Amino acid sequence: MIDKPLVSVQWLNEHLYNPNLVVLDGTINKTFDTNLQQIPKARFFDIKLKFSDISGEFPSTFPSKEQFQEEARKLGINKNSTIVVYDDKGIYSCARVWWLFRAFGHFNVAVLDGGFPKWIKSGYPTETMSEFKGETGDFEAKLQQGYMMFFEDVQKASASNSHIIVDARSSGRFNGEVPEPRAGLRSGTIPNSVNLPFTDLLMDGVFKSEDDVKTLFGKVIETKDTPTIFSCGSGITACVLALGAEMSGYDNLSVYDGSWTEWGTLNSGRLEHPSKWTKEQLLAYILIYVSNLDLNESWNEREYIWRRVEKCVYQQMHEQFEKDNDYQSIQNIIEAVKAHDYYRNDLADLFADIKLMAFADGNLHQMEQMVYNCLRNILKVR
Repeated sequence: MIDKPLVSVQWLNEHLYNPNLVVLDGTINKTFDTNLQQIPKARFFDIKLKFSDISGEFPSTFPSKEQFQEEARKLGINKNSTIVVYDDKGIYSCARVWWLFRAFGHFNVAVLDGGFPKWIKSGYPTETMSEFKGETGDFEAKLQQGYMMFFEDVQKASASNSHIIVDARSSGRFNGEVPEPRAGLRSGTIPNSVNLPFTDLLMDGVFKSEDDVKTLFGKVIETKDTPTIFSCGSGITACVLALGAEMSGYDNLSVYDGSWTEWGTLNSGRLEHPSKWTKEQLLAYILIYVSNLDLNESWNEREYIWRRVEKCVYQQMHEQFEKDNDYQSIQNIIEAVKAHDYYRNDLADLFADIKLMAFADGNLHQMEQMVYNCLRNILKVR
């Protein structure tokens, strides 16, 4: 039985021929090729074609319990198997395999720290890739609630702030400064999410020290039992964060299966009704509304808004604002304020935000002053 989610190449080399040990190659986008090398005894865990719902709209979609159990048995995996999984990048898709087994109730599983590159670098033996032809296993999949989150779950968590949503993508992608690698997928961020690039946890494909990893998580997750959802581009590297959090003693962890690929697609061009807007969305919309009263949103005004809300939220709300006329804008603000008691205790801060933003371009336009007074009346009406 493995009592930690991570094992070293030294540990694996010492236990490689234990009868209950199963080594899985979880390299993503890999095909069977006898010209390739693998760790001795390894069996190819085909994430894309065997352990994902290939009928799903999005990549690497969570498989059914029946599919996962059948494919795991074909790899000779038993109820009492000790599983070690690796990939050819060090720490990447192997974490997804680790999380899938846990999601289906098998906790005797660990990731090989540093993966195949570390194994090679350490001088341990390899063999040519071979297809598993052993006996069918008796593995039983038992779906665990809460391990995987889906679109509606994350919608609710984002709107209510019931969970910390941690995004594993690079800061450039998270902030919308670089395009998404998937063709046609818009840039952006799940509202109320925070960023912790999965690469920050690693050094040359190996996890940093436990203390370093704990420090990184301590900056984004309040307590060890804070409900947390990890997201990324397509649900792969989110599992690296889940692995790091598990190593650091955090629990109450989930992975958003569709991640940004699903969220960015399903929310493309669509915004929730104002009654469902988050506080940040409402603040962004109000500031954008005021900044455009003189028909010229200045660079200084835009920079002020960016200091108050995430750029992705600004972009999202600006797209909505451009679709609305003046009447619709005021109605949106009224609906959002009526639905949520956002500003009962911080009206003064909101008004200060509006006024500071309006002054960001050097003066308070007459129309801005008039609408500022109007907004004061709107926001005070309950």
